[in-house]
Amino acid sequence: MTQSLAEMAVDVLATADGRAKTALVHRHAAAWRAARAGEAPEITVGEAEPPLRPSRPDKPELLDPRDVPRRRPGSLKGQVAILHAVAHIELNAVDLHWDLVARFTNLGFPPGFYDDWVQAADEEAKHFNLVCDCLESLGSHYGALPAHAGMWRAAEDTVDDILGRLAVVPMVLEARGLDVTPGMIGIFEKAGVDQAVEALRIIYAEAVHHVAYGSKWFHWLCGREGLDPKPVFHDLVRRYFHSSLKPPFNEEKRAEAGLPPDFYWPLAEAHPPKA
Repeated sequence: MTQSLAEMAVDVLATADGRAKTALVHRHAAAWRAARAGEAPEITVGEAEPPLRPSRPDKPELLDPRDVPRRRPGSLKGQVAILHAVAHIELNAVDLHWDLVARFTNLGFPPGFYDDWVQAADEEAKHFNLVCDCLESLGSHYGALPAHAGMWRAAEDTVDDILGRLAVVPMVLEARGLDVTPGMIGIFEKAGVDQAVEALRIIYAEAVHHVAYGSKWFHWLCGREGLDPKPVFHDLVRRYFHSSLKPPFNEEKRAEAGLPPDFYWPLAEAHPPKA
């Protein structure tokens, strides 16, 4: 019997090993796309019970963000630490997107909603593997270092709030990636680590789409409910994101992703200078 998309999502969330998880993502995403194109039997969205937390490998050890060691980016150890942190972010992003697919199947989304998040998850799985390949080329691997334990907090905080989930995960957390990735690319360019530069450029380009999916569906839901998106976004971020937003912002890429400055500057720890 063909699995529903929601059941596929739970499959992914229940798989602990990162490489096994991402292989499953690629398989399920290809099956969904083939079905949507009429090249395979139809796959329904269906319903499923996603776990509150995804399965995780024994390593890395998960620490409070304050306890994760900081290393200088100019050293090999520092470069490995950056890549390890990125791999951890990408693996969490895989699960965040599949959790979004499985958890909110009863809200009347059109099929395009699922197309977007399956695509995003498939790309995040690719990103995880690209970064793991970089780690291994530098003599390390995912799990070799401790990692941030707070990555899943946004999912737990918004377990019953689809607008909150879209506001905090793609429109805040992923948008932050647009701000910081150019700097990371610069570090690896200076170090001559071409494999990492290429991986981060792919991640940077595709992250714009993921933020755009969040903005698109956030505005779609607000439109359906007759809500003004900007004040709703501000209220939700203040409720669920436990910090202020940190400039400098990549305003060009944020605009490309559908995030105008009046969405995020009022939430910043320092407001923009007056003209």
